[in-house]
Amino acid sequence: MTLIAVLFPWLSFFLRGKIFIGFVCLILQITLIGWLPAAIWAVASHIDGKNKRRFRQVERNMQRPFYH
Repeated sequence: MTLIAVLFPWLSFFLRGKIFIGFVCLILQITLIGWLPAAIWAVASHIDGKNKRRFRQVERNMQRPFYH
């Protein structure tokens, strides 16, 4: 997914269900100068999404009672 975020930033947003942000990223990516910021934005968003999922998993595990 990180490779897709670098090569096709708009596609990585589409695949994660963020259609509007994907269109904004596509418009940014169309310009040659905007390719690098779009790729950085997509990779950072991908990493942030992974961290949020990991944090939610930790929260869920902490809410379960611990029995000996």
